[in-house]
Amino acid sequence: MCRAIFTLCSRAATITTTSLALSASVFAAPSALSGGADASSGAAAQPVAAVPLQNFGHDPFLHISTAIADCPTPLGPAMRESDWLADAHHRIEKGNHCWLEGRCRLSNSYRYDVEIAESAQRRLTSIAADIPWAAQTSLWLTFQRRIIVVQGCAAPGFVLPKFLKALGETADVEAVVDQVVVRRPGTPMPRLTYPTPEHPDLPVGTRPLP
Repeated sequence: MCRAIFTLCSRAATITTTSLALSASVFAAPSALSGGADASSGAAAQPVAAVPLQNFGHDPFLHISTAIADCPTPLGPAMRESDWLADAHHRIEKGNHCWLEGRCRLSNSYRYDVEIAESAQRRLTSIAADIPWAAQTSLWLTFQRRIIVVQGCAAPGFVLPKFLKALGETADVEAVVDQVVVRRPGTPMPRLTYPTPEHPDLPVGTRPLP
């Protein structure tokens, strides 16, 4: 049976997306850079890749597999400060909505995410013998208000629907969002369905989280 090796971003762990700023020349390997554009130039004049990206909400972020070496690293829960400020009210509203409707035990659905991330690791280990996800994918998981966002690349023939269904059976998970692309050897990279540190805006045609 495959043994899973996980990289976990939680409130107690530092990850690549926390205080993250990428140079335009770096594609797959995140590199933390300090500083930014001169204050006199204004934020609008900064290149996209020079704008600092941070995991402001401390949402768990798992890098679970590395079988496809050239798979672009997703942005995950990192974002620009301007996006964080714009979304802050909606984040509070969405987090409380579950409790107000009586669908959550805890007062905010984001309070489940660290525990769900830990449970998901056990779930992944338990299904590894039946679903060879470690050998056929390069995947990252973001956990936000009981939703698991699956991003990255899968080899042709990988049983992605079965994998997503099994992952969705993790305790307290409300939904699983599929943002995985099929990476065929010897062909150009398909159009991505998820943002990356170099291109932090949501790709055209990709739906935001519910």
